[in-house]
Amino acid sequence: MGEEELDDYEASLELSLVQEYKAVVGMFHYAVETDRRFYLANDVAVEVRETSPAMVELTLTDAWVWDMYRAARFVPSVRVLTFRDVNIERLPKDEL
Repeated sequence: MGEEELDDYEASLELSLVQEYKAVVGMFHYAVETDRRFYLANDVAVEVRETSPAMVELTLTDAWVWDMYRAARFVPSVRVLTFRDVNIERLPKDEL
């Protein structure tokens, strides 16, 4: 597979992922962004651990993972540990 074919393949995967995201976003209550991944979830639990630096532990339930290389993007639960910023947004149901 040449470089151009690989680029075309990755562009195709990303387009499929965007289309899937648009189809499923209405099923979820929260959008969660970490330094490594983007998630949609129906329940988010946050625990800040008093370490130096502070560590954030997220537990996501009924989630969808933005990752074009995953075979299964729907997962029952996700646990994320990070020392970096986390953004959690409640999705507005009336606008989706």
